[in-house]
Amino acid sequence: MPKKELQGIIVSDKMQKTVVVRVETLKEHPLYRRRYKSHKKYKAHLENKSDYAVGDKVLIRESRPLSRDKRWEVIRKI
Repeated sequence: MPKKELQGIIVSDKMQKTVVVRVETLKEHPLYRRRYKSHKKYKAHLENKSDYAVGDKVLIRESRPLSRDKRWEVIRKI
């Protein structure tokens, strides 16, 4: 089974080897059929943070649990 991949923007890089990525999705209301934006923040593992900064668009992939909250890893910058 392939692992999930999401696209988002780095909103925080204050932690060591971890970045917070905000992923926006477009959802549709079940009754009124109006589309609206929703977002969620994911903590992602990033070994070498020197190449990345806040505001960069990145691709993250699902991984094994690395800590209590961290279950994603950064693949590359878009």
